[in-house]
Amino acid sequence: METIERLHVDLGDRGYDILVGPQLIERSGREMLPLMRRRHAVVVSDEIVAGHYLASLRDSLSEAGIIHHSVLLPPGEETKDLAHFGKLAEDILTIGVERGSMLVALGGGVVGDVTGFAAATLLRGIDFVQIPTTLLAQVDSSVGGKTGINTRTGKNLIGAFYQPRLVLADTSVLGSLPRRELLAGYAEIVKYGLIRDAEFFAWLEADGHQVCSLAPEPLRRAVMTSCAMKAEIVAGDEREEGDRALLNFGHTFGHALEAETGFSSRLLHGEAVALGMVLATDFATKLGLIAPEDALRARRHLEACGLPTRLAEIGLTGILSSQNVSNRTTS
Repeated sequence: METIERLHVDLGDRGYDILVGPQLIERSGREMLPLMRRRHAVVVSDEIVAGHYLASLRDSLSEAGIIHHSVLLPPGEETKDLAHFGKLAEDILTIGVERGSMLVALGGGVVGDVTGFAAATLLRGIDFVQIPTTLLAQVDSSVGGKTGINTRTGKNLIGAFYQPRLVLADTSVLGSLPRRELLAGYAEIVKYGLIRDAEFFAWLEADGHQVCSLAPEPLRRAVMTSCAMKAEIVAGDEREEGDRALLNFGHTFGHALEAETGFSSRLLHGEAVALGMVLATDFATKLGLIAPEDALRARRHLEACGLPTRLAEIGLTGILSSQNVSNRTTS
């Protein structure tokens, strides 16, 4: 039987645990209960994820004696806008949340971002829990407390740093992901190797295909290593005033690419990050900051995994204009 592993994000009295392993949704109620000030939760999910996992989550909450309601959002990055956020806020308030209630984000990065922002702003702050259901959300967006929504001007320009009380990364849900979504999440795993751990990147070059095939032990290692690196960086620089900027590698160019495609499913976030990392390493090579062979290793590994590494239809002029509206401090 696969074990549940636990990491701690050390932020003093705002610190929290990340649990990684299978069947965590089924035990979510008993994991959440000790953290709750009131036995009341509002689950926020999207219509697709809810069809797979909402019933299991509700059963777990009921078994723990937690009264719960749910609010469903349309799927996709387009949901991360002011209009959808306003409706979500009204729906949550109509349910009758109190400051002792808890919001639960069941879904990918979009659901986590908007639920976290709702938790940060409604009633001047409500506790929330992240239950990420995509690989990208498990290794990146669910950890660290960045929440926010997009505007027509750019991505994540309205938001807050607001930490969850708990992250439950249920690896057993990843088997339901489309291949494209899985690879988008893998791009963020590659990022950790490139920014901080050459040995981890070399392991990915050798065994990354097993991660993408969801082999249990390689998947566990990849998720745990990624979460541990992010937890360490966040603990040392919660508000992105120093080393946390490393986590933005690939995101400045990536966000510009997403803006060019209208934040649509034409280009997934992880795909944009993969392209952004290639652009950033190419640029760094031209500046003499990294060796050409290192940039080539990054490109070749991303290509071997089936991730995009060339701009194709997107022109450089549009990318450069979009750099002005990214909230990122590095490429």
